[in-house]
Amino acid sequence: MKKITKSKIPDFKNYEEEANFWDTHDVTEFLDEMKPVKVKFNLKIPKEDIVIVRIQKPIKRKLQNMADDMGLSLSTMVRCWMMEKIKTNTL
Repeated sequence: MKKITKSKIPDFKNYEEEANFWDTHDVTEFLDEMKPVKVKFNLKIPKEDIVIVRIQKPIKRKLQNMADDMGLSLSTMVRCWMMEKIKTNTL
């Protein structure tokens, strides 16, 4: 029979209490209680055109590593960044 253990993560009364907890604790203390999740991005804007951007190989490798860490393709990550910039009008 599998033993049920109590979580080390407390129950929170509100978001502020939870935010304060995570501000003062390292998530790596609770890795044994976590499970991987798959995040799906649903960009509803059809991709109708192509833009070619030339960059140096070291920059592309760094961007590719970042995309890999996020579980995204390089083009999806860059497209998400551009959409965020457009939404916040910070270009």
